[in-house]
Amino acid sequence: MKIKMTKGEIVFQIFNYLFLASLSLLCLYPLWHVLMASFSDHYELLGHSGLLFWPLEFTTEAYKKVLANPDILTGYISTIQRLVIGTGWQILMTTLCAYVLSRPRFLLRRPLMLLLTFTMFFSGGTIPFYMNLRDLGMLGSFWGLIIPFSMSVYNMIILRTSIEGLPSGLIEAATIDGAGHIAILFKIVLPLVKATLAVLVLYYGVAHWNEWFWAVRIIADKDKLPLAVILREILIESDTASMDGGQVAAENIKYATIMVSTIPILCIYPFIQKYFTQGVMIGAIKE
Repeated sequence: MKIKMTKGEIVFQIFNYLFLASLSLLCLYPLWHVLMASFSDHYELLGHSGLLFWPLEFTTEAYKKVLANPDILTGYISTIQRLVIGTGWQILMTTLCAYVLSRPRFLLRRPLMLLLTFTMFFSGGTIPFYMNLRDLGMLGSFWGLIIPFSMSVYNMIILRTSIEGLPSGLIEAATIDGAGHIAILFKIVLPLVKATLAVLVLYYGVAHWNEWFWAVRIIADKDKLPLAVILREILIESDTASMDGGQVAAENIKYATIMVSTIPILCIYPFIQKYFTQGVMIGAIKE
């Protein structure tokens, strides 16, 4: 049966929908502005002021110049390599650590958890971290962007809490049947926490896609720099000369580069969105 709403509830619903719709438009408009500007004529765009809802003299010249730039292609290759290998490695390390720390009979569970939590609030700093990478011989190496960032403690806590929320009888039954920890983890635990894993893949993947700070300091070869560094050079240093032979269409190229580097990661969200709320909230409330 449908419950009839009162006038106050109807007014609240209308206000709520209008507010959320306005908030959504405020969040989406900057991306829409960049998209429309990337398809606009350079001179028309320079003379335009205010909001931009459609392209000014539609053109795709900026995208042709961006896609013809060899740095964009090499940046994509480096970023995809880092995204696939780095995310897979981090998910593996996070899963192993979360499973071990979720076992109630593990003797070092509490001290290890305290030690890992301590690193969330205190660190050695940027310079000691860089010196550590230098002494380990990871400067200039692709693995310098993977191994030192093997796990996020925050993400591990999310996954550990999710595993602890599973019925203990499942693991006990598997143990009685002779299953070891590896079999329990990959055949029982992981299929039941796939929603949380999907969210962690999103977290790690976005971090790898957008990371530029340590890439600049670790990777010296320009052919191995990720896409985020190339984008930074174009936006901050106005390095568009290699694409158009000058500064004729610098603004259009900046907008087009933003779209080219942003659209792939945005396309992942619709496939993971359905797991997002469930994956973060699962195990958050325990009886």
